[in-house]
Amino acid sequence: MSDLPKEILVRAQNIKLLVLDVDGVLSDGNLYFSDKGVELKAFSTLDGQGIKLLQNAGIEVALITGRKSNIVASRAKELGISKLVQGREDKLDALDDILAELKLTYQEVAYIGDDLPDLACIRRVGFGATVPNANPVIIQHALCCTERSGGQGAVREICDLILQAQNKFDASIAPYM
Repeated sequence: MSDLPKEILVRAQNIKLLVLDVDGVLSDGNLYFSDKGVELKAFSTLDGQGIKLLQNAGIEVALITGRKSNIVASRAKELGISKLVQGREDKLDALDDILAELKLTYQEVAYIGDDLPDLACIRRVGFGATVPNANPVIIQHALCCTERSGGQGAVREICDLILQAQNKFDASIAPYM
C-alpha cells in the first residue's frame, strides 16, 4: 500500500459505497451462450470474498449493468447485494437513484467500470477505478487501474485497497487468522 499515490489512499478513506459494473469488471466481459441459447458467466471467488469483507466492514456494495441477466441477479443475491440495477444504459441516473436512497454523496462512492457507459460515473465519483483490459478512454479518466483484469480478481484489489486505506483490513481478515 505504501507505493500507492497518497491521493488514491486519501480518496479511499471516505468510501461508503462500492458500485460495480458487471460485464468486464465482475466478469471477464465475454458473453457465453450454450447451443440452447442459455447465457453463462464466470465470476471470481476472489472478488466475492472481497465484497463480503467490505460488507462486513460496513461498506455497501451495488451493481449497475446495462444488460439484464438472471445469472447476475443470482450472484448478487448470493453475495448479499441488495442494490442491483439491471438494464439501465444511463448508469449515472441509476447511480443517482442509489445515492438518493442511501443518502450518500458522490465523494463517498467508489465505482469500477470498463467501458463508455461507465465513463460519467467514473468521472463523477470520489474514487473512479478501472481494469487493465478496459477501453483506453476509461483508463485515461480513472483515478486508478487494477493489476488484475475484470473477472480475475480486479474487484478484490479495490476492496482490499479501500479496507487498508480505512484501517479496516486487519480486522476484516482477523477471523481467518
